[in-house]
Amino acid sequence: MEGKTVIITGANSGIGKETARDLAKRGARIIMACRNLETANAAKEEISKETGNNQLIVKKLDLGSQKSVREFAADIVKNEPKIDVLIHNAGMALAFRGQTSEDGIELTMATNHYGPFLLTHLLIDVLKRSAPSRIVIVASELYRFASVNLDKLNPIGTFPAAYLYYVSKFANIYFARELAKRLEGSGVSVNFLHPGMIDSGIWRNVPFPLNLPMMAITKGFFKTTKAGAQTTIYLATADEVANVSGKYFMDCKESTLSAAAMDEEKGRKLWEESVKLVKLTAQDPKI
Repeated sequence: MEGKTVIITGANSGIGKETARDLAKRGARIIMACRNLETANAAKEEISKETGNNQLIVKKLDLGSQKSVREFAADIVKNEPKIDVLIHNAGMALAFRGQTSEDGIELTMATNHYGPFLLTHLLIDVLKRSAPSRIVIVASELYRFASVNLDKLNPIGTFPAAYLYYVSKFANIYFARELAKRLEGSGVSVNFLHPGMIDSGIWRNVPFPLNLPMMAITKGFFKTTKAGAQTTIYLATADEVANVSGKYFMDCKESTLSAAAMDEEKGRKLWEESVKLVKLTAQDPKI
């Protein structure tokens, strides 16, 4: 990965941090796009010291804020001549009661789907210019426990809010499939993955005492963050998937989706409504 620039959202913890660590060992130049700059800078210092790679850059990105997404993207477009890999890794899960973003969008959906959707649009010209380039989206098998309600794409008030994590992962899959279709022939590949059930910080919002069985299950059966990062790393680096696009991977192998997830019409409608919710303008890059 020497000479390649990689953007990783949520690279300050969990599988994002392990992805950054691995790609740093391979010589990549890594832009760590994170909401929490304190933990991001600590992760940067740790990884740089361990790997000897000083090409790690921390930049502020709050995917739940469209203003933050636009500011980050403007910085990248201005200062980065190329992006070889864009890894949509960051995610959040709430527990019972949801929150609303500053843009009036339910926060889990804003962070996990609408933020990445907007960011991809704003960076697409750089990605096309950098072709062959890759977009990697961290989804989840938990999508199978949810459905995307096209009549309620801003699901404020959903209870429990934790369900919306599953919905957002389903939205990631629709987004990835439609994106791959629209980018066909551009030299930008798009693949998405289930990392496994990970012992990571995303479960920190599950409150006591409900967190006790989760912690027990996590320690007994979940993957470590290092193991959970392997499919992301594979899709970002492996030669054998250089010309693969629009596919779902698990344990570094192509996997199958449910019939509902293959619904192209629903994916197209989600895309069209997402354009409205993120307020894309005529001046923004088009996909």
